[in-house]
Amino acid sequence: MKFAMLALIAVVGLCVLGDWSVGEDFPVPPDTERAAETPMDPSQVIAKTKLPPGFHLSLVAAEPEVRNPIAMTFDARGRLWVAENFSWAGGGFGGFKADVRDRILIFEDADGDGKFEKRTVFWDQASKLTSIEIGDGGIWAICLPQLLFIPDKDGDDVPDSDPVVVLDGFVDGSSISHTPANGLKWGPDGWLYGRHGILGTSLVGKPGASDSQRFAINTGVWRYHPTREVAEPVMHGMTNSWGFDFDAHGEMFVINTVIGHLWQVIPGAHTERMFGIDINPHSYQLIKQVADHVHWDEGEGWSDVRKGVTDSTSEAGGGHAHIGLMIYQGDNWPAEYRDRVYTLNLHGRRLNTDLLKRDGAGYVATHGPDFCFVADPWYRGMELITGPDGSVFIADWSDTGECHDHDGVHYGSGRIYKLSYDDQRPLAAFDLKEKASAELVSLLGHRNTWWARQSRRLLTERTAAATESTTIHHLLKESLRETSDPIARIRLLETIATTGAADEAWWISALAADDEYQRAAALKFLVDLTTQPGQAPSTEVLQTIEKLAAEDRSGIVQLHLASSLQRLPVDLRWNVADRLAVRPEFATDGRLPLMVWYGIEPAVPRDLKKAISLVEKSEMPLLSELIARRVTQEIEREPTAVDRMLHSATAEKCRHGESVIRGIAQGLSGWQKVTPPTHWEEAAKKFGRSPDEEIRTLVHNLSVVFGDGRALDEIRAIVIDKNLPTEARRSALRSLLVSPPADFGPTLVALLDEPGMTVDALKGLTQYDDPTIPAKILQRAGNFDAVARSAMIQTLISRTNSARALLDAVEAQRISASEISAFQARQIASLEDEALTRDLTRLWGDLRVSAAEKRAQIEAYREKLSPDVLSQADLSAGRVLFQKTCASCHVLFGQGNLLGPDLTGSNRKNLDYLLENVIDPSASVGADFRTVLVAMEDGRVLNGVISQMNERTITLRSPQETVTIDRQEIEEMKTSQVSLMPEGQLLKLSDNETRDLIAYLMSSVQAPLPPE
Repeated sequence: MKFAMLALIAVVGLCVLGDWSVGEDFPVPPDTERAAETPMDPSQVIAKTKLPPGFHLSLVAAEPEVRNPIAMTFDARGRLWVAENFSWAGGGFGGFKADVRDRILIFEDADGDGKFEKRTVFWDQASKLTSIEIGDGGIWAICLPQLLFIPDKDGDDVPDSDPVVVLDGFVDGSSISHTPANGLKWGPDGWLYGRHGILGTSLVGKPGASDSQRFAINTGVWRYHPTREVAEPVMHGMTNSWGFDFDAHGEMFVINTVIGHLWQVIPGAHTERMFGIDINPHSYQLIKQVADHVHWDEGEGWSDVRKGVTDSTSEAGGGHAHIGLMIYQGDNWPAEYRDRVYTLNLHGRRLNTDLLKRDGAGYVATHGPDFCFVADPWYRGMELITGPDGSVFIADWSDTGECHDHDGVHYGSGRIYKLSYDDQRPLAAFDLKEKASAELVSLLGHRNTWWARQSRRLLTERTAAATESTTIHHLLKESLRETSDPIARIRLLETIATTGAADEAWWISALAADDEYQRAAALKFLVDLTTQPGQAPSTEVLQTIEKLAAEDRSGIVQLHLASSLQRLPVDLRWNVADRLAVRPEFATDGRLPLMVWYGIEPAVPRDLKKAISLVEKSEMPLLSELIARRVTQEIEREPTAVDRMLHSATAEKCRHGESVIRGIAQGLSGWQKVTPPTHWEEAAKKFGRSPDEEIRTLVHNLSVVFGDGRALDEIRAIVIDKNLPTEARRSALRSLLVSPPADFGPTLVALLDEPGMTVDALKGLTQYDDPTIPAKILQRAGNFDAVARSAMIQTLISRTNSARALLDAVEAQRISASEISAFQARQIASLEDEALTRDLTRLWGDLRVSAAEKRAQIEAYREKLSPDVLSQADLSAGRVLFQKTCASCHVLFGQGNLLGPDLTGSNRKNLDYLLENVIDPSASVGADFRTVLVAMEDGRVLNGVISQMNERTITLRSPQETVTIDRQEIEEMKTSQVSLMPEGQLLKLSDNETRDLIAYLMSSVQAPLPPE
């Protein structure tokens, strides 16, 4: 059997690793965890865990039998395979270490008494191991930067040969601190699915593949087909995902952290992400999560404590970090628990429950009752899966801290628990591989989906090996004819697909099913079969899809039709898109219009005429807007296209004229000057009278970009008319500053004397390189309020000469150095003027702190901020400091800005977590959250992170502002290695201020503002 596998490896030409032998002595690294405490004894954990009546927790394995379990899965004999990871050194210690080994274990209940008494080491030569799955006569494993296959064709629990490198190019784990590629699991379609975090970008492909033969992913879901040997991205977006599962209809859902926790995995989707730019710069708008809630308090008022709320985040779900996802479809828990989504809440140490129901073309998830509250402070749930007996198995890493911490790793502990209901009888020993194919087909209808999934996998492998394929195909189709149960029919359809039992014509006939989920499944499998690489679908398939798009009223079918667009050749997408776009049923759905957009986006610049035609006929306002935006970005190549859109938008019967205006305005955001289209004047008249203030503002903005002289005069007149409402004048000023007139500087200086106009005037003055402006600004500094003074400093630090004037004012004690934030000080340093930097260091302080100094600072603050000291803090004063120091980037208790993570649901009660992230924010920063320095042609230097980017513009976000910049105005752009969050935030605070701020960040409820 081993020789057969080696021959197969030679045929497919995959790469092979070195020594695979299993050593008897396994070197477990010494603990680096600093905490003096130890994990709670498993018996105490079981006794103290809070469970609903009838549930009980039992121990499957604990240290020393298992340590650091990072992933687990079951084989066809009901044996539990566990991946142990020792190579992760902790987020503060460089992520994964290449010189430390990991291993794969097997736990077996050999005598059928319900206890996993037998433990086998399968392979102990792994490195940077994050996930395992079983199938195809071996074990699949992610050992960064590779996806490996470890053959064990004869099933003797000894590898047959060296591991085979199937894919490479994943981020290797040493360059990022946590959440790289992970999460192998078989999908109901026969693909092997995986996940990817946000901290690095991988370029994935077969060994030896060129860059053009690989795909890029920096956060999302990917998959690999073992017989086709094809890998591809499935969905882009989210933050750091560590869990997914499939519901009874084959729909996939994935868990996430920080920005939202639950998404439906729609192939080809682009979802919201924590930071950085989507993989496609023209995606424009991203899909939101399906959950209608978060698991932390977003906005508790300080007075809510009077109502008895002591920890609102706990009541909301426990925090923003989630690990593992299971949709329970077993046969042990009570019926009311079935088909619900369960995830392990890291900070809340419990199971979060979400209830899925249909909503529009997709789903919505509401919050169900949490349960399984674990008392052990060391409990760190890593994975939860259903077993053959219907119980749920939970892996516990067993440690303190989290992925960001600097407190080390406790390598000596780890547990696996089993969560069961009532008195459960153990299963007798079994081996599904010994079952006849007919019995495996019958198990596809088992109430516990574990049996169905294992049976599907085995049937798939048997047909791939050309054994019994004809018999299996017959059995599956016969069972489908005889079965009326809708879930069993879905499973049969899935297995018909994975075993290759049906051809194109068969799947087309399956689309006539009455059940919408069966039609959706048939559609997915038809498209998957007929759109493989290098293969174009037949005319009959295209006509079938087009007919379905025109006639099928099911939202889930329409959603998968929209998803299928990306599988079709680009030029063949229009007919399907047209038919979906004119359907009114889900025109304002949060997913369907975007999925249609993602599908046709690459087709738009190739056929602007068809794109404009779709704008005109679409029932989806958002789709019309996004197409108009993409068409507009081709204005230099094809200026008449925008004119045609404007002409259509001004027609009396046009439904989406305002969507066209929005799209054109977004498409030209950041552009300085554009030749006006012929029909602009007509459009400006019509939409300039819109009852929608947003549309009127966009018309003003576009008039400035188009250089409409009369409109510019009108806007100027509004700006300087003191008899008009201030908000109307500010709106006009912002429009004018889209492309500011060369002679407008003196007007802006005059506006500094009007309190309602000061901040916008200061922002506008950054665009004028006039040596007299800094002095004029500083002369008025004493009249500015706190908001205006911050804007003043931001304006002055954008150029070398004005930054010099600011530091001179600091030295003359007309401006306090404490008014310059750490971010602004770093901006001054980025001007790269040696004399300026020397004076900055002398007057403000040193921005450069070594790693050793940062460690010393963390230790010093940890000692200084004892529980007794923190108990004396003034939380109200801490809230004020948060608003001044942190709220420009972070949200806490519903207040602030989401440039960085929402802190409410984070691990902020942990002092180490706070100090490490405040003092050394660049220790764990993704490439997309590093600061970008932009030197402008006009002499300005800007800092921030790029949130959007296309061929003509970039959008830069900083704590002070978001600005879209024309690339033609940029002289140089470079990325630094530091986080947007600057170091030295605490150095400018007194001991009491530091105490108050840290205590406020650690508080459970909002504090009142101090009396004015």
